[in-house]
Amino acid sequence: MEKKGFFYKVFHLYYDGFRSMTLGRTLWAIILVKLFIMFFILKLFFFPNFLKQKAPEGGEADYVGGQMVERAQQPETLQLPDGE
Repeated sequence: MEKKGFFYKVFHLYYDGFRSMTLGRTLWAIILVKLFIMFFILKLFFFPNFLKQKAPEGGEADYVGGQMVERAQQPETLQLPDGE
């Protein structure tokens, strides 16, 4: 009897399990479609790239650092960025 490695056994456990699935494949397809919608489609329409709009090209770190210092100096007030 030939000994196989741990990762080889784990891989074949999942491989055989997914190969024999019927309903599970449909459920995994639904899960993957939902994840695609949540992370790609919603991000495009509802979460714009804020740093790209406010910070100069290549100066994103300086912009974030400046905003953190400004907000740390006045912790009792909520400061929103300009234009909002």
